[in-house]
Amino acid sequence: MSDLLPTITTRWILDQRGPKNSVDPAIPNGYFVEEEVSSQGDLEAVATILLTNRECPLRCTMCDLWKNTTDNSVRPGAIPGQIDHALSSLAPTAVVKLYNSGNFFDRQAIPRADWEEIADRVRSFRQVIVETHPRMLDGVEEFQSLIAPAQLQVAMGLESIHPQVLPRLNKQMTLDDFSSACARLLGVGITVRCFILLRPPWLNEKEGCQWALKSLDFAFSAGVECCSLVPTRVGNGAMEALEAAGQFSPPSLRSMETVLSSGLRDGRGRVLMDLWDVERFFRCPDCDQRRVERVRQMNRHQRSLPPTKCEAC
Repeated sequence: MSDLLPTITTRWILDQRGPKNSVDPAIPNGYFVEEEVSSQGDLEAVATILLTNRECPLRCTMCDLWKNTTDNSVRPGAIPGQIDHALSSLAPTAVVKLYNSGNFFDRQAIPRADWEEIADRVRSFRQVIVETHPRMLDGVEEFQSLIAPAQLQVAMGLESIHPQVLPRLNKQMTLDDFSSACARLLGVGITVRCFILLRPPWLNEKEGCQWALKSLDFAFSAGVECCSLVPTRVGNGAMEALEAAGQFSPPSLRSMETVLSSGLRDGRGRVLMDLWDVERFFRCPDCDQRRVERVRQMNRHQRSLPPTKCEAC
C-alpha cells in the first residue's frame, strides 16, 4: 500500500472541488435504456433515470456525482415529474433504476411526500432499483409496500473492504454497517446490489485487483445478489490531487478484465464491470477495443472468456 496523505477530511475534499454544473430540477439529469443480464441469466432492457435532486450530505473522496445536483431540496412534485419526463421518452421495460446521485431515502433529496406518486409510476415494473447509503434506510420497508407488486432492490456502495482505504474514502460507514443493512433488507425480501471500486486510491495495480476480489467475496457472503465493479477515476478534484501526489492511478483495462473474469469464475452471483466513459482508460491502440469488447461480452453472458493477447503491451 502506498504512503498515505496525513488526513482526508470533508473540508479537504470540498476544497479540491470546482463548480457544479447547471441543472434543471424539473427534468432528470439523464435517462436511457441499457442492457443488463437479469438474475435469471436473461439479457433484458433496463430504464435508468438519473434524478436531479439535492446533493448527498456525505462527501466521499472518490465521488463526482455532486456535479449534477442542486444545493437545496427540490420542491414536492419535482421527482414524480422527472420520472414522467423520462418514461414518456423511453421504450417500455420491465426494470427501472431510480438513481439520484446520493441516497433515495434521504428526505432532503427525495421528499417523503412524493413517495406515493413515485410508487404510482413504478409499481407496474417487475423490479425497481434505488440507491442509498447503508446507514440511510429510513422507511425502506414502507416504500417497498407502496410499490408492490414490484420487487424492490437497493444498491449500496461497499467500495472496498481494505481496512485503511475504506475509512479514508470518507464513506462514514463500517463493514458492520454494510452487513447490517444487507441483513435488514434481505429479512424483508428486498434484494441487494452493491458497488465496488477497482483500484481506489493508495493501492497499486496488483493490490487494487486483490482487494476488489476480496470485496466481492465479502459482498456475496453478506447476501448481495449483484456486484457492480466501478473503475476508480479522476474527475472531482480530490482524485486529481491524489493522483498528482502519487496516491492514485486509474486501473488498467487488463485489470478490469482480470477482476471481472475471476469474479465470474467464482459463480457466487452476478458481477458487472461498469464501462461508463471507458475510453478514458485507453492506453494501447492495438488492444483497447478488444479488451473492452471482452468485458462487454462477459457482462452480457456472465462467464469468463479467453484472455486478450497483445504483443504491443
